[in-house]
Amino acid sequence: MRKIEATPFPHNVTELLDRQASRTPTAPLLNFFDDGEILSYAEVAQLTNRLAAAFAGIGIGHGSHVAVMVETSKIYPLTWLALARLGAVTVPVNYRFTAREVHYALQDSAANFVVISERFIELLESIPEAAGIRDDQIIVVGESVTKYRHWQTMLDNQLSGLPTDHRQPSLDDPMNIQYTSGSTGLPKGAILSHRYWLTFSRNGSARFQDKLKRILISQPFYYVDAQWLTLMVCWTGSTGFVAREMHSSKLMGWMKQHRLEYCNFPEVVARQPVTENDYLPNLIAMSCYSHRPENFRQYEKRYGGLARDGYSMTELGCVLYMPMEADHMTGSGSVGIPEAFRQVEIRDGQGRVVADDETGEICVKGDGIFQGYFNKPEVTENSFFPGGWFRTGDLGRRNKQGWYWYLGRQKDMVRRSNENISAVEVEQVLRGVNAVLESAVLPVEDELRGEEVKAYLIIRPGFEKDQALLNEIVSFCKLNLAPYKIPRYIEFLDEFPRTPSLKIKKSGLIAMKQDLREGCWDRVEDRWR
Repeated sequence: MRKIEATPFPHNVTELLDRQASRTPTAPLLNFFDDGEILSYAEVAQLTNRLAAAFAGIGIGHGSHVAVMVETSKIYPLTWLALARLGAVTVPVNYRFTAREVHYALQDSAANFVVISERFIELLESIPEAAGIRDDQIIVVGESVTKYRHWQTMLDNQLSGLPTDHRQPSLDDPMNIQYTSGSTGLPKGAILSHRYWLTFSRNGSARFQDKLKRILISQPFYYVDAQWLTLMVCWTGSTGFVAREMHSSKLMGWMKQHRLEYCNFPEVVARQPVTENDYLPNLIAMSCYSHRPENFRQYEKRYGGLARDGYSMTELGCVLYMPMEADHMTGSGSVGIPEAFRQVEIRDGQGRVVADDETGEICVKGDGIFQGYFNKPEVTENSFFPGGWFRTGDLGRRNKQGWYWYLGRQKDMVRRSNENISAVEVEQVLRGVNAVLESAVLPVEDELRGEEVKAYLIIRPGFEKDQALLNEIVSFCKLNLAPYKIPRYIEFLDEFPRTPSLKIKKSGLIAMKQDLREGCWDRVEDRWR
């Protein structure tokens, strides 16, 4: 892995694309299988060059901030890469946002232009003065466009690309203002450079020994995953198969139909009954972040590929990875060792490195991490220890052999009778109960013990939420957790509040009621409150 640090990067992201297009012009880069559309490397290179020239013709240039709010299709990657050619900055906007959230993103990012699907125009027009963006700065994707510029018409009318002497972006020019999920407070816009994306994607390919040729891209493009996976295939001339929307029920069919070698594997898929058709003959590896450790070897036996954990963040890209050859660590719960271009230390609250096997904050430094939070200098400064060490806010530990473990968010802990309990650990155990689909764990104030453990559970269809199920849950916890970690309070929900990235929003759970014990089963008192 580390040997890739010695090879110089292209000067920018689109040079990576253009190099591969010259080597394998007719090879498919992106296969939008739901739309029946395949784009080759040469087509993506040519289309993004023409689109960049069209954008330049209306005033988009180096340093322009362009918000992009479109569904998953060819529009996003073509727009993103065209803006990158100009040295412009893409601001991905979650198309599930409300008007308030879109308004915040446009204002906070200082967006100059908007590329938007026609189905979201009504929402944009409901924003007072559209955050200062004029009608001629709005580019609409769709069929019925009259008031604004039309994305497809701009591309069709632009027959030539950028002039050869146009200003090229540098490695450290910003390419995205990427908003974090903002599980607490308002989202922050992480400034991500061309170097960030090249580092992220090069590490992603190298961690799988550059073997992957056919990968699934099932996340929306407004998240970093779909973006870095698009660039990852460019390092090896491979193909990304893009799903319009993630459907866990369809994943196995996609994997077989398209002979896919890699995917981000949802834990819920493994909850389906085992069948003789589960084996995936083309599967090389799957990413299984935060899955229950004991499941990994079962996955490998059932599906055929390697199950690998890791650790990454929007601000940092890839940080820790489990090497393909590290079979002895499969199912250990470890998230691996540092990626290339990354240094990792476990530190205490004062910034001092802790001893091996002690818990502390995961801190990271290295080339190609984010450049700070846009227009938030104080927040940026407070996010680093001296020397450029980014404070992730995540707890972890390292053993004497150099392997790392992720233990959850610093604030995602329960402090019960002077014992620290990792919510992540308890959640993983709870998901081991056959009836439990999803779980979330929070602390509840307690006069005697300081805090008690509360579990929120979503139960799979077909299971009764009765005393027998509660007894099964507690019995399973007793087999897998120390007594002080077993939830005292259990509440069943039909759905969790979610962040824009669909993670469980624990602040939303806290806000649901003033007394978190209400509506729960109390294990100690053996009654419903």
